[in-house]
Amino acid sequence: MLITVGDANGIGPEVAAKAAIALADDPALRPVIVGDRHLVEPVVTAAGFAFEPSMDKWGAPGHVDLHEVGAIDAADVTPGTPTAASGRATVAYVERAVALVKDGTGRAIVACPHSETAVNASGRTFSGYPNLLSELLGTGEDSVFLMLIGGGLRIVHVTLHEGIHTALDRLTPELIERATLAAHQALSGLGIDAPRIGLFGINPHAGEGGLFGDEDDRIVTPAIERLRAQGIDAHGPEGADVMLVREGYDAFVAMYHDQGHIPVKLLAGRSSAAMSIGSGLVFSSVGHGAAFDIAGKGQASSDAAVAAIRLVGGIQ
Repeated sequence: MLITVGDANGIGPEVAAKAAIALADDPALRPVIVGDRHLVEPVVTAAGFAFEPSMDKWGAPGHVDLHEVGAIDAADVTPGTPTAASGRATVAYVERAVALVKDGTGRAIVACPHSETAVNASGRTFSGYPNLLSELLGTGEDSVFLMLIGGGLRIVHVTLHEGIHTALDRLTPELIERATLAAHQALSGLGIDAPRIGLFGINPHAGEGGLFGDEDDRIVTPAIERLRAQGIDAHGPEGADVMLVREGYDAFVAMYHDQGHIPVKLLAGRSSAAMSIGSGLVFSSVGHGAAFDIAGKGQASSDAAVAAIRLVGGIQ
């Protein structure tokens, strides 16, 4: 299991180190940190652990396994402040982890929190880990989607980090179909046979027969018809507020960021996991941000990272 440290100036390095320590006695899940030693060393040594940088010796008792990247110098680390240097390093850690999975060194990746501000400051267009994965793996635009998991919910997002007008303008039956098919595949990997998937409407009450707009009839309904023709147990469109309280769904498909994030964050808080699905690579991140306000203060919790590692560790 590979765990990238995320933004060097946020809580990611602390979270990665604490997660590695917490899972040190679990040989099936014990992560290898992909990052820079100077970022995680204070936490690791304070816990009485040593480093094992050699792949041939990974798994030694009392050690935290590390794959050194050399992406950011210690002099360029400024905890609490997103910078271009930390943004470049964030991407470098994921790039290296993807390469390690490709060559068989790792099986899955859990990424600690990033900063969109920092990565974009480095000159790279970035709206989250899903679009970075699609770029690194060459799967094409709109091929990797976010599934947020927590509070008893699994919600896949058709669109993610973009302005609401842009997101709504980009919704098509084809895009919704791709997101739902990715959800179906991910749920199957989680051991859910014949998953039942509910699709939220775009408009209030899913348009209420055109009273509040015809987008649901024009865009979501055709996607559901195509999915059902492929044997996918897809239902909707229905207003998110109504559909979320119905029992029997294994996952939901949200049309835009807040429609999916608000219910999961309300129920799960910072403990949610954010899986990137559709790439063919097992990848998750934590469902919280880089928390620059507490970076470098030793106050960060690794609970969400540990939960994400356990989640992807159970994927078939």
